[in-house]
Amino acid sequence: MAMFLVTGGAGFIGSAIVEELIARGHEVRVLDNFSTGKHDNLDAVRGAIRMLEGDLRDPVTVRLACSDVDYVLHQAALASVARSLVDPVTTAEVNLNGTLNVLMAARDAGVRRVVFAGSSSVYGDNPQLPKREDAEPRPLSPYAVSKLAGEHYCRVFHRLYGLQTVVLRYFNVYGPRQRPDSQYAAVIPKFADALLHGQRPVIHGDGAQSRDFTYVANVVQANLLACEAPQAPGGVFNIACGSRVNLLQLLDLLRAHTGNGIAPEHAASRPGDVLHSVADISRAASLLGYTPQVDIREGLRRTVEWHRSRLSLGGSTHAAMGASA
Repeated sequence: MAMFLVTGGAGFIGSAIVEELIARGHEVRVLDNFSTGKHDNLDAVRGAIRMLEGDLRDPVTVRLACSDVDYVLHQAALASVARSLVDPVTTAEVNLNGTLNVLMAARDAGVRRVVFAGSSSVYGDNPQLPKREDAEPRPLSPYAVSKLAGEHYCRVFHRLYGLQTVVLRYFNVYGPRQRPDSQYAAVIPKFADALLHGQRPVIHGDGAQSRDFTYVANVVQANLLACEAPQAPGGVFNIACGSRVNLLQLLDLLRAHTGNGIAPEHAASRPGDVLHSVADISRAASLLGYTPQVDIREGLRRTVEWHRSRLSLGGSTHAAMGASA
């Protein structure tokens, strides 16, 4: 049994990690300021975790959170390209300064390993497909810049201070508890929620843009593998499924699961969006032992069923979901 700190543990990704850690018998401390995470996301494990409500930007709070911890799974962030275009300063304060606080506190507390939630957005408009970890980063948004800077800090702390760090570059994570009601919501919860409410989904652009959508359980698996893999420290790893669908194909799959064939509404393309993205996951397979367990069809089925179950309980899917980490 080990002691884990999950920053952003009340978010949609973080809470999924917390649940799996508890299921495996570990001790878990959660640090979250609930600016985007939700208390409801932790209802299933409320009595089994140690909750610390606080902000990454406060070094004293972060030092307290890291005390007596074996592993830090750093999921907390302001995770939105669009939000970063509106407010790049806050994005940098949380994602960059907050990460630096975590690394400093982990180093000083003697934490065994820190796993950092990176982002495929760091590849930006690099045309290489599939995306490999050694490709030149060409970020297109302040959010992507903040995530790339966080990666560099992780590598520096590993090399200079001997703190074991692992960077996981997530590709378009989706699944239960991902909220559709924010102006910064991701495409899958927005599409699913619209279809289940009989509304027209909005596609920005022509729908030809493609993504490597990654079900949240695959990300949970990758985080746990990254804690133990002997060759992981100092490394950067793509976490995805290694295949892509475009938004029109995605909508067709969601129509099949929801039984609603309503036509989409097209809107203008959004600045900062990447046209195509798909991951080469061979490095994660080789060095972490990572193999995605849930493909796009099964992941969408589970996601739609979760949204539908919330509606059948007489509530809104909007009220119950935590934000992406």
